[in-house]
Amino acid sequence: MAEPLCNAAVKKCKETMPQTPIFSSMLGSSCSGQVQPDMGDRCVDPVYQDGNLVSGSLEALIERLVPTMDYYPDAKLKSFAAKIIQLLKEWTETFPYDFQDEKSMKELKEIAHRITQCDEENGTVKKIISQMTQNLLMALSARSQYQEIREKFRQPVTDKGTILKTKPQSTQKDILSVCCDPLILAQQLTYIELERVSNIYPEDLMQIVSHMDSLDNHKCRGDVTKTYNLEAYDNWFNCLSMLVATEICRVVKKKQRTRMVEFFIDVARECFNIGNFNSMMAIISGMNLSPVARLKKTWSKVKTAKFDVLEHHMDPSSNFCNYRTALQGAAQRSQTANSNREKIVIPVFNLFIKDIYFLHKIHTNRLPNGQINFKKFWEISRQIHDFLTWKQVECPFEKDKKIQSYLLTAPIYSEEALFIASFESEGPENHMEKDSWKTLRTTLLNRA
Repeated sequence: MAEPLCNAAVKKCKETMPQTPIFSSMLGSSCSGQVQPDMGDRCVDPVYQDGNLVSGSLEALIERLVPTMDYYPDAKLKSFAAKIIQLLKEWTETFPYDFQDEKSMKELKEIAHRITQCDEENGTVKKIISQMTQNLLMALSARSQYQEIREKFRQPVTDKGTILKTKPQSTQKDILSVCCDPLILAQQLTYIELERVSNIYPEDLMQIVSHMDSLDNHKCRGDVTKTYNLEAYDNWFNCLSMLVATEICRVVKKKQRTRMVEFFIDVARECFNIGNFNSMMAIISGMNLSPVARLKKTWSKVKTAKFDVLEHHMDPSSNFCNYRTALQGAAQRSQTANSNREKIVIPVFNLFIKDIYFLHKIHTNRLPNGQINFKKFWEISRQIHDFLTWKQVECPFEKDKKIQSYLLTAPIYSEEALFIASFESEGPENHMEKDSWKTLRTTLLNRA
């Protein structure tokens, strides 16, 4: 399996994904892990602020949940049972993977059986629990089927007959022959994004945290399949970037190559307008790869004003401040939108993962006084909640099978193949490029 995503997010290649500075504190001074002066050395009782739980010792929190002879969380047994059912319902819906092994499922059934005894008269509780269990089994089955349908990763093209060419093949398709409308292509990219995002769940995101804890404790991760959804989505970003670079570099004539570059600029701009920041970033990353960026003669003919605006939005300085401002604007638009088209918000997934990564890495689980740092977990929860809200939006665009088939299955060049195609389009200009060109050409010829 590929390198775990939580590590890949930190070591992402500069050409594929702009590097971000270390995640600056998003929580402010109040969530820096420092104890407020008036909290004292140790607090026995949980601490509340504006009605929200801020911190507390684990023992005090458990004490609030466990009934005793003198203390009962709810005086009415049926009312207490209803709250337990609500807890189980939310747990099974949000984290179904917690119940995929027989032991966990057995314990769930035992708890459910005890609760149903509290409502033997009308059987309402039994019906609710039965439906909850059925939904849980369906969710586990659906996710299991999704994992079995493994994505067929496209093998990068390195064949010398395809790369070392003097004329384009007449039967060879390009993206413009499949879709020449930037808006339509942006909509189809958004369709793919939403489809992939729909298969990412809270427990997938929490694997980033649990995997980091395993590394810190020098333990191996238990179930590597839990990160498959994250890695598959991350792979989609990289494939799209390489596809953009491939489509540009393989065009022989400069005029057509210029048109291809301008086309992808327009597609990225339409993605931005839709709220699809992930595809937008992938396209920009593809055009910033060295094999494309070095095509000076091509870029001299490109109207770069729109591209400059896009790069400004994705400027990595100040922790991608411009992008975060645009994302916040899209999120606000989504909250007040009346149509699904205006509700679309697809964040740059690598940056989203990095935010969770550094939130967990920088801020401690416990405060210096030993209490649980609830502000840290509230912030992680808020970010995951926002992501869940965005992923529930139904795609308002109809699926175009022809376009999507091309986007998902069209051959993409390897990095070395991209360089050779780039050098064949515009010859090397200095000694370093000439040496690279000779080395790469010899390598591919010998390999073939």
